[in-house]
Amino acid sequence: MNVDANGKSYNKTMLIILLLVGTFCTILNQTILSTAFPTLMKAFDINTSTVQWLTSGFMMVNGIAIPVSAWLSSRVNTKWLYLGAMIVFEIGTIVSFFASNFGILLAGRLIQAAGVGVTMPLLQTIMLSIFPPEKRGAAMGLSGVVIGLAPAIGPTLSGWILINFTWRDLFGMIIPIVALVILLGFKFMRPILPTKKSKIDVLSLILSTIGFGSALYGFSEVGTAGWGSTTVISTLIVGAIFIALFVWRQLVMTNPFLNIRVFKNVRFTVATAMSSITMMALVGFEMVLPLYLQIIRGMNAFHSGLTLLLGALMMGIVSPFAGQIFDKYGAKKLVTTGFLLLIIGTIPFTFLTEDASVTYIVLLYAVRTFGMAMVMMPATTYGMNALSTDMINHGTAVNNTVRQVGSAIATAVLVSILSNVTTSNMPSTHLKTLDPVAYGHSALSATLSGYHAAFWVAAIFTILGLIVSFAVSDKKGGNK
Repeated sequence: MNVDANGKSYNKTMLIILLLVGTFCTILNQTILSTAFPTLMKAFDINTSTVQWLTSGFMMVNGIAIPVSAWLSSRVNTKWLYLGAMIVFEIGTIVSFFASNFGILLAGRLIQAAGVGVTMPLLQTIMLSIFPPEKRGAAMGLSGVVIGLAPAIGPTLSGWILINFTWRDLFGMIIPIVALVILLGFKFMRPILPTKKSKIDVLSLILSTIGFGSALYGFSEVGTAGWGSTTVISTLIVGAIFIALFVWRQLVMTNPFLNIRVFKNVRFTVATAMSSITMMALVGFEMVLPLYLQIIRGMNAFHSGLTLLLGALMMGIVSPFAGQIFDKYGAKKLVTTGFLLLIIGTIPFTFLTEDASVTYIVLLYAVRTFGMAMVMMPATTYGMNALSTDMINHGTAVNNTVRQVGSAIATAVLVSILSNVTTSNMPSTHLKTLDPVAYGHSALSATLSGYHAAFWVAAIFTILGLIVSFAVSDKKGGNK
């Protein structure tokens, strides 16, 4: 019989369904606007750097909220914490849906992000808490469907909605689903995690907010402002200083706000490195590949998203099976094979031409996501199984924070390399007048060079992940 923190029985299946469906809706919003930027720029008469705030701001607030989630999950009843986060997310979604100007839309996105920053780590913490270590692989495999599939399917879904409906429907379709999750949650959600009365360390909260917020903003601005921008340099320096101060404070506190001592556990550290590298390979690559499809191949937003659909579905299909394999055989062979598939599916992109077969691109991308699904949640589960039960909430918050920062870094690096290599290889403008055809060929070659360089960086991430995977032991690990 399943009992909650108060010793009362509950419907475990319904609780898991509500967790998965609700969190899927929240994480979907990380990427659902990526193909809608041109539409929103036209609707609100704004430029690229302004519309980018819908992603930059979302990422910042998300990154700030995730570290706070560890304290919240140990202080607030799980039922009310999850419902509260979903209500906050719903309010943000409604505000975005009815937004009459860009400022209101941005406010709605920031409110959404506060909810997402709590639901994502809370999903993992609850799933790890209600299943014993020997069944956590399968449980986290289900979480992988949410964490991997939702952001992967976002661009495709967004493209289809924009072609058939309006940008408001990107938010409108989510409102009734989340409302149903909240209503059912009052009956089926339960206080799963034990709580204790503890005061929030205000100084840690301030250091965390400024540190992670500034760093994430700095990285998100690289794509438009460049590495040499005063804004980028200053915000990254401020972020680094405040994160260092935050880390120092956590190490000297008896009851830290976010217990980063989890990194003393080698298995957890290796696992966090692997899952973060995988996320870096996913998010950065997903930013660059649609650009290639739309700029080089001339596809519209929907068709470029459709090209990535098989890969997105692969993530959802493979994740549960990967979790079951983890439970049976452990992590080592699983993650090593996953990184090998990632490498096999990434390196060919470094040689793409302007007329590469779409089928070829679809299959390569599917191979990549197959490999990711074999690494993402099994690696996370491997790390969490090495922690004691009372440290799991801190472990999930730390793991998600590192992944978030890693994703921001990867996106910034890939976009800046794409831009810099393309610019440095561009032919001189006088050739455009002398020989327009030759200029066109040279410009196309320069643009392809930029994409090849960006894909090579993504390939390096995957090779680095393979090297780290060799540190995984054959044992599944466990908090014994």
